[in-house]
Amino acid sequence: MKMSLFHKRAQLIGAALLLCNSAAPTLAADAVELTASRTAAGELLKVLKGDMEKALQSGGPINAIHFCNENAQKLTQEVAAKHGVDVRRTSLRIRNPKNQPDAWETAVLKAFDERHAAGEAAKNLEHYEVVDANGTKTFRYMKAIPLFGPCYNCHGAVKPELRSEITRLYPDDQAVGFEVGDVRGAFTVQIPMK
Repeated sequence: MKMSLFHKRAQLIGAALLLCNSAAPTLAADAVELTASRTAAGELLKVLKGDMEKALQSGGPINAIHFCNENAQKLTQEVAAKHGVDVRRTSLRIRNPKNQPDAWETAVLKAFDERHAAGEAAKNLEHYEVVDANGTKTFRYMKAIPLFGPCYNCHGAVKPELRSEITRLYPDDQAVGFEVGDVRGAFTVQIPMK
């Protein structure tokens, strides 16, 4: 007996709904990690940006670079502990060697640069996926950090006296020469899946 076109379409729609419903628990679980990742990255941006702007206003770029050198890692650890996730910053052109990207982060950062070069705004770039990390199913998330106004002082066309201080604090610094709106780096989050 031949099936009508209507019945074939109904079967296909039913199969598609069955697939969607069977994937729903995974998507719901991923949504929890995605929300946690976005929240932690957003708070870290807010904390670092706010404190950096205060340091800049109270003592100029030299004060800001000292503040970052002395406090950025500690503030990052506080946000990570508050949210119960592994959150940090990284870049293809690092200033602090502690922020060196791993292979997965390097690939995502390169993809961000390609997407930005193709016209996507740095502030909209994010990537997430579930990966196997040493036998543990892990949710990984990255959100691009665009270079914005105040950060240009220390990451853009840096004045010689400030460059000298940056080099003293970070002898292998690579994090200069950016333009406003460039992908300066990214927040990166890891959450082991339950």
